[in-house]
Amino acid sequence: MSVMRRTFSREFKLELCQKVKLGQCTKTAACREHGLAPSLLDRWMAQYESKGQNAFKPSAPVDLDRRVKELEASLGRAHLENEFLRDALGKLGIPVTRQP
Repeated sequence: MSVMRRTFSREFKLELCQKVKLGQCTKTAACREHGLAPSLLDRWMAQYESKGQNAFKPSAPVDLDRRVKELEASLGRAHLENEFLRDALGKLGIPVTRQP
């Protein structure tokens, strides 16, 4: 069974945080009305209080080519580590089976 994740617009988050901060509604009422977990609203409120109107803006775009290279390097290191550990276990006489 998969859980469907809802996404909320920046405008919705700002409006809800403003209402709570101005005392137009309580956190509990806002969570009930919109079906939100209290911890989620707490997280939004913390972001709103620290960044104000600049809260919930999308983060800077990721350089995909750079990210792919970082991940490939990490995968390469993991493969080398696995080979090293297989060799070490083999020298200790512990059988190692490879899984596809």
